[in-house]
Amino acid sequence: MTTLVTGATGFVGSAVVRRLLDAGHDVRVLARPASRRDNLEGLSVDIVEGDLRDAESLVAAVKGCDTLFHVAADYRLWVRRPDDLYEANVSGSLNLFRAAADAGVERMVYTSSVATLGLNADGTSSTETTPVDGDEIIGHYKRSKYLAEQQVRTMAKREHLPVVTVNPSTPIGPRDLKPTPTGRVIVQAARGRIPAFVDTGLNVVHVDDVADGHVLALERGEVGERYILGGENWTLQQVLTEIAKLTGRRAPSIKLSQSMMMPLAYLSEAFAWALHGKRAPMLTVDGLRMSQHKMFFSSDKAISNLGYSPRNAEEAVHDAVVWFREHRYC
Repeated sequence: MTTLVTGATGFVGSAVVRRLLDAGHDVRVLARPASRRDNLEGLSVDIVEGDLRDAESLVAAVKGCDTLFHVAADYRLWVRRPDDLYEANVSGSLNLFRAAADAGVERMVYTSSVATLGLNADGTSSTETTPVDGDEIIGHYKRSKYLAEQQVRTMAKREHLPVVTVNPSTPIGPRDLKPTPTGRVIVQAARGRIPAFVDTGLNVVHVDDVADGHVLALERGEVGERYILGGENWTLQQVLTEIAKLTGRRAPSIKLSQSMMMPLAYLSEAFAWALHGKRAPMLTVDGLRMSQHKMFFSSDKAISNLGYSPRNAEEAVHDAVVWFREHRYC
């Protein structure tokens, strides 16, 4: 069985590739010509160069493939040119699924995000059916992922494509090369550079469990359905306290409101503009606005229907910190 994976040079995608190789798949990966290949070193994969925004380049990538994992996404909470997010996450996804449909790919797994799901005002865990309030779709990243999932689902229904959707929460763990926005928080906390926190929450999951969930979705998922791939709901204070424990530092004890932090977010973004986007801002306006909600989710559907079994959050944080320290990020 030949399986194409997009985003394989990245964080979640490389974990999916490893899981597929363990399961005996012949893996082909789509990689942009300039992308780093560190996460593919030593792996027996066929690399095809192309770009989601270049529809013609995707024809060769999907040719002869039985299955597809579309993991690639532009995951940035701040960009100088917002159109980049929509071109990659929305248009690029549609380009890929059109090419896969034309090539007769028999099974497709689409990596969306919990960013596309609604949030409960009382802070309880959201599910795949929690309705979305337009005010919750904060920022271009979340909006691009929301539009992408809606348009992929519409295309799949109209053209009878065999697409199963997965919605990872907040993956952490090894091989976060860039790193992701969450990975940057872990690195800064491990360096002792986060002295305070805001009252927010997130669902923490080990990246390798997310990869397991992808393969389970391929094997057991129902076409047209979506499945949250999460772990444990933790407050940001819990995450920072666990990192402090692992690194021997003092846990931050100062709680600040989002409104108190907002001027720093604007200042951080101003510096990023001044540097022409060469360095992403540590604190973003959209990130702070999102943090006003506790982003808690339930993976009960994936656990019941797919046999998904995530490990505890402590192990996820531990593995992330160890990897970042071993690779001298902190």
